Formats: sequence, structure tokens, C-alpha cells
Amino acid sequence: MSKLTPILFTIPNFITAGSGRAMLNIIERLDRSKFAPAVCVMKKGGDLDKEVERLGIPFIEAPPTIAAKPYVTFFFRAWKASRVFKPYRFRLWHSFHYSDDYTEAIIAKLSGAQWIYTKKNMNWHRRSWYIRTFFAKRVAAQNKDMMNQFFNGIFREKTQLIPRGVDLNRFQPHILQERPLRKSLDIPESAIAAGCVAHLVPVKGHPTLLEAASKVLDLHLVLAGRQDDQSYFMQLKKLAEKLRMKERVHFLGDFKEISAFWAQMDISVLPTWAKWRQEGCPVALLEAMACGKACIATDIPGNRDIIEHEKNGILVPPENVEVLAMAIRRLAESASLRKRLGESARRRIEDHFSIEREVEAHEALYSEFLRS
Repeated sequence: MSKLTPILFTIPNFITAGSGRAMLNIIERLDRSKFAPAVCVMKKGGDLDKEVERLGIPFIEAPPTIAAKPYVTFFFRAWKASRVFKPYRFRLWHSFHYSDDYTEAIIAKLSGAQWIYTKKNMNWHRRSWYIRTFFAKRVAAQNKDMMNQFFNGIFREKTQLIPRGVDLNRFQPHILQERPLRKSLDIPESAIAAGCVAHLVPVKGHPTLLEAASKVLDLHLVLAGRQDDQSYFMQLKKLAEKLRMKERVHFLGDFKEISAFWAQMDISVLPTWAKWRQEGCPVALLEAMACGKACIATDIPGNRDIIEHEKNGILVPPENVEVLAMAIRRLAESASLRKRLGESARRRIEDHFSIEREVEAHEALYSEFLRS
């Protein structure tokens, strides 16, 4: 038997699934003397497809999940789906699917693999999450609230806390001699620019941010993120006009050069709403802190694992316009505070959230399971 452990990583696609980059960060750094990775997506065509191909690993386009109903034909359909994967002889199958689907675990089992999943969000209101976790051999949870709220019981022994990590070489503080993005947006060099990297969807709380920003004199707000919900996008544009901020709110769309983006911003804000409770371990916040930015984020699961309030960032109550405005104003008015928090933020990421730590934790998870 080969000493390499074949392991399959699954994700819906590299088109809309936001954690594709995070998954590839792990795959490309895995110890190839121990693990032989492969990737499966339901549909090819995403920006990261070429990177998978560059790695020279199997890249499978096939459905790793099926509809649970009708139950009478479920096991036949699951068996049929598993036939695609059986020839690869995967020992481990690591799912990065964000949903509560449990059919993938059964397909994995029928193919001969042991199934692991990463818990990426704070959803836990459906019985299917319990079924999904029951079938899982191991679970990688991304924040402490998950561990305490979802896995503090019969599932505790199979669950390990593994927050996301950042490539510290790619995301680091640096000063650009010229700042072309600011220039293209007509942001004066003397103005304070607050950046937010988040898809334009309601969960991210942009309306609260716009209202808070409108209360800070001369502040420019730069929003980078894919416009998945056009009605929401139009709502934000109308709100900017209503707040008389049309000239100070800039929508970039799906901006790719995030490290260059942060080099041109003064402040980072992540205003996720609490009622959605979606943050697992927000990469946007990790990247901004790695770039030495003074960050403000709402005090919700995920964010509060990363930011130590007033030490390396500022946590604010979610959906509170006045408190968020005060926090933005504090940073806008104090270069020394921005510098202190930004430097502390970088050290926080270096010490606890590097990509190397994340990969080591995953390898330890796989190895521990294989030994058991």
C-alpha cells in the first residue's frame, strides 16, 4: 500500500463559493510526502480552476451530493454517485460545502472514504446539521462560539477548533509610492478612506456602515465585493444618495488585488449583522489585520475570536449606527491610534492566524484520525 493518503476536497464550485481560496491555500501546502490531494466541484468554470490544474492533482467535476428525497431510491442513487469516486481509493474526504446537506457523507462512505467537514458559518437551526455531524468522522470548527454552542456535548470529541489562516508574505503592511485606486476614485490624499471587503449581500450589514460613515465628516467609504444581489446593490446606492454621500461612497465590485486595496485604505470595517450570525472566521478581517490596518468589526462570533477589543482592533455592537460612527471617527481623527492598532493587529495574525498554523492543524487532524 502507498504511504500517501489520498484525500478528496469538495466544494460546490470556484464561481460563487467564497471559501475556494481558503481551501486551495491548504491543499497547495499539504505535505506531499504524506497526502495526495484531489479536488471535486459540481461545476467547473471558476477563477481558481486553473490553479487546481497547475497543482497537477485530480480535478473532478461531479456531484458529491444528491437530493435526499425520494427516500425509497436514496441508497441506489447514493451508490450510483459514489461510483465516480471509488476508483480513486480516497481514504479521507474533506467537505468545504457550507450547507447542512448530509448526503455527501453517505456517498463518501459508499466510495470507501471517511468523511470530514469544515463548519464555516453559525447556522444550526435545522435537524439536518445534527445528522450531518453524526455521520462526520471529524469536524473542523472555525471559532470558539461554534465549539461552545454546537459541539459542546456528544460531538465534542470529534471536533477540533481550526481557524483560518493568512499568507503573511502576500498580505503584509506596505506603503505604495503612488495610490492609483484612490486617484481613480478621486479620493484626496488628505482624506481618510475606510474600506470594507465583503460580498454585497444583506448579511454583511452595509446599510449600517453607510449610515455610520455619513456621520463622519469628509470620510470616503470604499466597498469591495461581488454584487450577488442586484436589488440589494440598488438599495445601497439609493441609501448613499439619500445620505448625500454619493460622491464619497465607491463601489468597486469584485476587486481582486486585496493586498493592494488595503495598502490604500486607512481603516477597515466589517459591519456584519448579528441576526444573521454568519461569520465563521472572516478572511477579510484576517487579511486587513495582516496588512496592518486598524480594524473595526461587529462583536459577533468569528470576529470576537480575532480582535481583542482596544488592543488590536475595535469591536462594536452590531447594527448600532451611533457606536460604529464613534469608532470610525476615533480612528479617522487619530493617526497614532490607527498606527498602534494596526501594528498590534499584524502581530496578532503572525502569532495566531498564519496559513502555516492552519495547514499544520489540518495535517494533525488528518493524522490523528488515521491513527485512531
